[in-house]
Amino acid sequence: MRSIAETDLGTPKSAATVQVALTIDGVDVRVPAGTSVLRAAAEVGIDIPKLCATDLLDAFGSCRLCLVQIEGMKGFPASCTTPVAAGMKVTTQGGRIEQLRRGVMELYLSDHPLDAFAADLGSEMQRMAERIGVEDVRYGFAGASHARAIVHDREGREAAIHGGTSHEERERANPLFRPVDASNPYFTFDPAQCIVCSRCVRACDEQQGTLALTVQGRGFASTIVASQDDPFMQSECVSCGACVQACPTGALLEKSLIEQGQATRSVVTTCAYCGVGCSFRAEMRGDDLVRMVPNKDGQANHGHSCVKGRFATGYATHRERILKPMLRAKISDPWREVSWHEAIAHAATEFRRIQAKHGRDSIGGITSSRCTNEETYLVQKLVRAAFGSNNVDTCARVCHSPTGYGLKSTLGESAGTQDFDSVMQADVILVIGANPTDAHPVFASQMKRRLREGARLIVADPRRIDLVRTPHVAADFHLALRPGTNVALLNALAHVVVAEGLVDEAFVRARCEADAFARWRAFVADPAQSPEATEAVTGVPAAEVRAAARLYATGGNAAIYYGLGVTEHSQGSTAVMAIANLAMATANLGRVGVGVNPLRGQNNVQGSCDMGSFPHEFPGYRHVADDAVRATFEQAWGVPLQAEPGLRIPNMFEAALDGDFRALYIQGEDIAQSDPNTRHVTAALSAMECIVVQDLFLNETAKFAHVFLPGSTFLEKDGTFTNAERRVSRVRKVMEPRNSDGTRGYADWEITQLLSNAMGYPMHYAHPSEIMDEIARLTPTFAGISFARIDALGSIQWPCDAAHPDGTPTMHVDAFVRGKGRFMLTEYVPTSEKVNARYPLILTTGRILSQYNVGAQTRRTANNRWHGEDLLEIHPHDAEQRGIHEGDWVGITSRAGETVLHATISARMQPGVVYTTFHFPGSGANVITTENSDWATNCPEYKVTAVEVARVSQPSEWQKRFHAFDEQQQALLEQARDAALDTPH
Repeated sequence: MRSIAETDLGTPKSAATVQVALTIDGVDVRVPAGTSVLRAAAEVGIDIPKLCATDLLDAFGSCRLCLVQIEGMKGFPASCTTPVAAGMKVTTQGGRIEQLRRGVMELYLSDHPLDAFAADLGSEMQRMAERIGVEDVRYGFAGASHARAIVHDREGREAAIHGGTSHEERERANPLFRPVDASNPYFTFDPAQCIVCSRCVRACDEQQGTLALTVQGRGFASTIVASQDDPFMQSECVSCGACVQACPTGALLEKSLIEQGQATRSVVTTCAYCGVGCSFRAEMRGDDLVRMVPNKDGQANHGHSCVKGRFATGYATHRERILKPMLRAKISDPWREVSWHEAIAHAATEFRRIQAKHGRDSIGGITSSRCTNEETYLVQKLVRAAFGSNNVDTCARVCHSPTGYGLKSTLGESAGTQDFDSVMQADVILVIGANPTDAHPVFASQMKRRLREGARLIVADPRRIDLVRTPHVAADFHLALRPGTNVALLNALAHVVVAEGLVDEAFVRARCEADAFARWRAFVADPAQSPEATEAVTGVPAAEVRAAARLYATGGNAAIYYGLGVTEHSQGSTAVMAIANLAMATANLGRVGVGVNPLRGQNNVQGSCDMGSFPHEFPGYRHVADDAVRATFEQAWGVPLQAEPGLRIPNMFEAALDGDFRALYIQGEDIAQSDPNTRHVTAALSAMECIVVQDLFLNETAKFAHVFLPGSTFLEKDGTFTNAERRVSRVRKVMEPRNSDGTRGYADWEITQLLSNAMGYPMHYAHPSEIMDEIARLTPTFAGISFARIDALGSIQWPCDAAHPDGTPTMHVDAFVRGKGRFMLTEYVPTSEKVNARYPLILTTGRILSQYNVGAQTRRTANNRWHGEDLLEIHPHDAEQRGIHEGDWVGITSRAGETVLHATISARMQPGVVYTTFHFPGSGANVITTENSDWATNCPEYKVTAVEVARVSQPSEWQKRFHAFDEQQQALLEQARDAALDTPH
């Protein structure tokens, strides 16, 4: 069911620029060529009935309700499949047309339950029946198709009634009876209400690209089924919800709609999950969220979504949310619920005390990639201006900091070059170190659409991800390299480009530094970089590397998409530079359909970097040592600022263990779960005197905290997120943040402001729009961005300034940001994390569709039905050697530690490589990852850990300690809640 706030124009918008003039019911209309008559009429307010047509899908022409008359044309063509033509005269109303429509609608209603519950929610079926004016059905209501039971209505006619008799009696009454499928936790499928319009099938095919639905049977026996007539939960359905949104009858319907009733208002906001940044309409009933509906005008997602963004919002009202500030002196003490004033005053007092005793640099802060740009900006401002240091860092450190370093060094800007829509003009797509169908599913659907249209695909990944082979998509090449050898592979691809004369000499000569290119050309031309020489390192056959390089260089527009499988290595920054080198050498930059595109992991990873969350950079990636830049911020903020970079997160840990770093303010990050070498992290946290955690739940880091400040969800705040394509989109508050007593709480930006004021540095923002105005004044790439401007345009891709007032979808069009592109030498240096007889396997990590990052949000939703624990994927050969069977407990031991997971045997893996996710804290995935990191940015090397795997019969010692500590901390939390209940108010 569509959003209550959207008008469905029937068919997609035409991209043509030529205008066509026609008349519809005597109204003069001008629309782009290729527009359907149905849409042309809708755009001027003429409503033609329809059921199979929707503007999210290509025209189908099956329902026959949208019939019209066209002067000079025989019959009554379907307006959805009829394109406009110059001078066309269309009639949409009239006796014969209306008679035909009523006849068709009668047939539909004869096969539709009288008490269809979706009617109360305003289904399209109900609206169309009313619109056409069908009051009686000549054929009765006993249609055989999908009917539940054959009984008699009050006038004695046979009717299909929605329920009312036993399952066995219904089956005897109608052999075509199919029960409601409620197996999916988020929606139901009621075959009795289905009219087989195929909108759900087409949505699954065209929008999602999973092809999980089909029409089974023929004639009146036709029905919609999932996979091989399986329940939805056991089928190939990925629960994106496109079918639910497309259904015009309510046969597919959200359970939340059934339980809560139809929403009464709709607010456009932005998803708080991955870096795609989907636009949604939060459909509200009073202060309660009924459902999230993808916004068809969303410029990143175009009305599509995934299971997380559409359905997994239950965490916002989960019983485990903490809604009252808490204090304690030691982590072994029970928590004590306190007022906001006491909590803020205590945190500020402790920070000042520690600085007075241990020095200015003894405290710091960590910003969040889940919070808004405005909130992140305030945290780094708090640290620099109120704390007086540059000891600020962000979780982007542990994912995409090499992107910033590598792209800044080569192209001059620390972000991707394209918008997502650019992929629709790509002829060759190279996906390296990314798994879009799991980590960025909405963009993956768009990419698959382009691949089904004929684009060629190269996948470089140690694991056989879904894109290698999925319905109607198959990679031309799967370069199954060994983990840790990205740079060697990229150099080998570049060697072929240079050695076989595939460099775009004119582009390089015009756009790149000549000396740097000459050095790079000589470096990659060396036979040591050839596919034949590197085959022993990468494990990829030389012939495949050569063929893939030729395809990339000569196949037309070639676009590179990469993820954490590139950046989270000891040579992450080197690999990003190697990608940029390859794109420059082949002229695949500066236009639509090409580019270098990092797929950011969290919703505001890009924004947290843009806002100055690194210890060496102010907002806009400007170094703190730059006197002119620093002077600008000093003047605006009214305090002197430090010229020396501060501590990165790993440096904070080391300093804490040395006794020099004593306090930390953490907004919306769970470093105890997400950072590598968990035991080292928790030791550092235990060594600090005051940890202030601002979050939704008692996460793993909060268990080491002394002050807990309840954070707010994306539904409870205003602000902006910046997605992976540099798109700045509005986040709009749909409900108030609340305290446990029902009074209004605080949004995260307000909490930071309160803390700053208590520290003695005044902040007096009345609304996040004022914070964005300050960001725009101080950050050249954001100079033209404001809430009002975003509201007018829908979203804005930075840089947005006087030269680009509407933003910049494609970067580096005429010149690179740094002027001339700079080729960088990218020598392959093997990781120090090597396999040996004791640790013969390589562990690599990644994500899965239904869960998100550390799982704090998705683990508190029904998404656990799909993925309720982290598993270890192991190749059949490696499993057989170790006597491991499906589902066995296996111990994974590395140089850093040991943990235990259940095994799943999978040919996706290559022999010698095992794989796991990191969504559940008790799995201890980061107990076994090491402290190895990228040479330039300290981004951890999550993707390469040498391990051994063996069958075991019990959890690891670390897991036993973890569960005991968790039980202790949960008990201390419950004591606080019990004490609060006993305290008179």
